[in-house]
Amino acid sequence: MQAVKSFFRSFSKGELLLWGASVLLIVLSFCVFDRENWLTLFASLVGATSLIFCAKGNPAGQALMLLFSALYGVISWTFSYYGEMITYLGMTAPMALAALISWLRHPFKGNRAEVRVNRLRAGEAVFALLLTAAVTAAFYFILKALDTANLIPSTVSVATSFLAVYLTFRRSPYYALAYAANDVVLVVLWTLAAIEDITYLSVIICFVMFLANDLYGFINWRRMEKRQQESDAEPAA
Repeated sequence: MQAVKSFFRSFSKGELLLWGASVLLIVLSFCVFDRENWLTLFASLVGATSLIFCAKGNPAGQALMLLFSALYGVISWTFSYYGEMITYLGMTAPMALAALISWLRHPFKGNRAEVRVNRLRAGEAVFALLLTAAVTAAFYFILKALDTANLIPSTVSVATSFLAVYLTFRRSPYYALAYAANDVVLVVLWTLAAIEDITYLSVIICFVMFLANDLYGFINWRRMEKRQQESDAEPAA
């Protein structure tokens, strides 16, 4: 009970409203369009909860992302989205673990519930983009060899996912924008899937809510960055 109270106290009313709306819409879409794939429902709820923690810079979000990556990998396998499966199991999950370690090692002034925001230098930003391009090119041929469904959007998803996990590991506010771009790609991917199987419509709703959460995450991380800079600039008492 104390843990539940602590959970709710750590979020603002607006954040709780965003999380609650996400959970409600995910459950409603499952009840209307699916009612069978309970794994999809559970994964969506874990993912939505992970994002609200990540938006706060709380390492718990990365721990939940590890679980979501495993669940989403299985879901992607059911529709032959091998790019998504490989990306989340072979890249997002390991990088979430690396990010969890990085976030725990860089708390803001000893507060382990809030990571210190990092600003990338121009050189590293260019390196991240070049590395993303190289990984994307390699994955295109891998996914093509695996006869991946909807090859082009699946490849684009790899690009946005890789950039997002790299920026998450480096504690950059722009990780959230990269994930938002990935959410848009995933909405397209699962819309194509839903054309063949209407039950996947619940997955679309899931990623629409993820998009809203990631956009909020970027806004809040910029606020965190400004607040932390102001706090660092204050003279010691």
